Formats: sequence, C-alpha cells, structure tokens
Amino acid sequence: MFINSFLKKNLLRHFIFLPLLFLIVLSSTAQDSAAVKQKWKFLNELYMMFPNMKGTVGTGTLPDAELDVNASDVFSHFKFGTMAYFELSKGPWAFSADITYMHLGEDVKPGTIINSGEVDVKQFALELVALRKLTPWLEAGIGGRLNSLDTKVDLVTKNIVGGGTTARSKSISQTWLDPIIVARIKSDDGKKFIYQLRTDIGGFGIGSDFAWQIQVYAGYRFSKLFQITGGYRVISADYNKGSGEDRFLYDVNTFGPVIRFGFNL
Repeated sequence: MFINSFLKKNLLRHFIFLPLLFLIVLSSTAQDSAAVKQKWKFLNELYMMFPNMKGTVGTGTLPDAELDVNASDVFSHFKFGTMAYFELSKGPWAFSADITYMHLGEDVKPGTIINSGEVDVKQFALELVALRKLTPWLEAGIGGRLNSLDTKVDLVTKNIVGGGTTARSKSISQTWLDPIIVARIKSDDGKKFIYQLRTDIGGFGIGSDFAWQIQVYAGYRFSKLFQITGGYRVISADYNKGSGEDRFLYDVNTFGPVIRFGFNL
C-alpha cells in the first residue's frame, strides 16, 4: 500500500534519530514546577469504533485471504467487543492505557484460487504510553502495544486439476509487542470545547514489520465529570512471521469513525 510504503521509506530511515531528538527537546524544555502543587487527574473513556477493514490475512499453507469489509459488513459479523481508554496525568506528564477486544467473523473476497470463505478473528490489544508535554499544545513519548490474534480461516478453494472445489481450514494464534513512538496535540485542560490529534509509529521489525496509527477527535466537556467526543481512527499493522504450517500474515488497515464517552475525576 502506498501509505505504508511511504512511511517505511521516509520514517524508518530517521527512526534512529527520533529518540535522540526527543531527549534533546525534552531536556531543553524541562521545567521544574515544584512550587506549584498539582493534583493527579484521571480520565476514563468508553468508546465504540465503526470499523472498515482492508488487507490480507494468511495462515499456514492456505492461500492468502483478501479482506475488504465496510462497517456494515463488520457489524453484521460482530460477535463481541469492548474498548476502553484510561489516562492519569499530573503537570507535564501523562500515562495512558488503551484496551481493545473484538471478536469478528469476516467474509473473504473471492479470487482466482478462493471460491468463498470466512475469517474468524479474536483480536486483543493493550497499549501503554508515557507522554511528556514539550509545549503548551504538544506532547511526545514512547510506549508499547501488545497484540494478540486468534485466527481461524475457512476457505473453499478451486481445484486446478479436475475442477470442483475443496474445503480447507486452519487456526493459528500469534502474540507480539510493538514498541511505539507517540506524538499528541490536544486542547488545554479545563476547556469546554476539546480536541485531540494523536499519531504513532512502531513495530520496526521487533514485532510488526511496521505499524502506524492516527486518531483525531473533537467534542464538548459538559461538566467537570462528563465529556463526549467523536472523530476518526486509522490503525495499520503489517505482521509476517513463520513459514510453512506456522506461517502467519496479518497486513490489515482498520479505519472508521469513533464515538467516545469520557468521565473525569
């Protein structure tokens, strides 16, 4: 995909310099606020994503299955899901956790070899991030995203010799950790109208070959306690490990609108 190719060529070559740049900026903008007593702030958001999925899933020696699923298709195969975000902040520091679990069944796009089929995916992701405020509107930090996929592929493939079709299936589970570099632009605390632009890149061959994410939200804080935001999220992961019967490929972009219900303490 063009976006993945562009990011790999232009961002990965600078990856070695990003941590150094971050440390330089961090040390140059560090401020002692010991004289100002600040309280810990806690944000909990429950959210729902209306996802589209596009990409390729491969397991074992089965042909790669192409996914091209819109939000209505995903929800027609939706079995269970939960999504929650937690953030603890004080002064220039913020620590967050993002938990996602989805159980989906998706139809496979027919092709030259594949007549029909379905991919059943149980997907769990846990993201932990530490952010440091560099300017009044910009934060940067590092973290990790733990991904765990339990995938079952059922295919009906076309027989090259003799005609007809053959039913084939394969189940495989994979868990990996992607280190990530994060940047976030957000509105000032306490404002009624709130916004956020958050992006990260990661993987770097340690977990995924490459992974990236963009989130943009805007909304309104109704009181000290409650806020609601809406926006759009794109999650991309290109993971390819193993060979033969142990081969696992997950090169998928998940994208779509998001609505979030937040509670501040």
